[in-house]
Amino acid sequence: MSEAIIQRLEATARQIRRHIIAMTHAAGSGHPGGSLSAADMVTALFFKEMRIDPQNPRWPDRDRFVLGKGHAAPVLYAALAERGFFPAEELKGLRQTGHFLQGHPDMKKVPGVDMSTGSLGQGLSAAVGMALGLRLDKKDARVWALLGDGELQEGQVWEAAMAAAHYKLDKLAIFIDDNGLQIDGPVKEVMSSYPIVDKFRAFGWNVIEIDGHAMPAILEAIERAKAATGRPTCIVAHTVKGKGVSFMEDQVGWHGTAPNAEEAAIALKELQ
Repeated sequence: MSEAIIQRLEATARQIRRHIIAMTHAAGSGHPGGSLSAADMVTALFFKEMRIDPQNPRWPDRDRFVLGKGHAAPVLYAALAERGFFPAEELKGLRQTGHFLQGHPDMKKVPGVDMSTGSLGQGLSAAVGMALGLRLDKKDARVWALLGDGELQEGQVWEAAMAAAHYKLDKLAIFIDDNGLQIDGPVKEVMSSYPIVDKFRAFGWNVIEIDGHAMPAILEAIERAKAATGRPTCIVAHTVKGKGVSFMEDQVGWHGTAPNAEEAAIALKELQ
């Protein structure tokens, strides 16, 4: 991958992080921590990998994306706006009464959202269903999903993981945003989902482990996922909650707390 492409994607990820800070501040609520940790992965998918058309959001041959951890909607909304699905000025309507950008993604109201999510654990099941449906329709499209590490505490995730391997869904790949923190504290203390890599391998998945903030590693993992045959792929991405904003990084308190005016100004300056 050329250095120019890497730099362009990294710049886009910074812009998405700026949107996350601005929109959660404007709303006075939301989930900045896990949105910031997922920004690099979402950027790689929406601005390099996925076959999508902002002018035709329901294009039947498009690749699909499912945000399992729907509370991280700000990162998805920011990517969709930057990609041209709707004007960026709409982002300041996040969580506002009467606005289409709700606290969790709504596929019936937000252009580019393929699945309504927010009830943790259901996203992978939806992605498995999409992959099966596309296979039955003889479509070449791929399905990508992003799950949180705390989300893996939901039993439904593992039922879906078992089904995906059973049906050999090699057009399905997921990222695990492994930032180690959830709203109640460290994942290892609340209800450990580790070892994530070993568990998905035991379920029959192709597993790749990466630094979730290294754009070259993310892009390489995507290519390896596409090359896998006969089984789905799980990309375990080690990330930092609140990545890009010094006072938010690795701090559980920023899971679901919006920055005030002073904090937002500092964060936006750091993200320049």
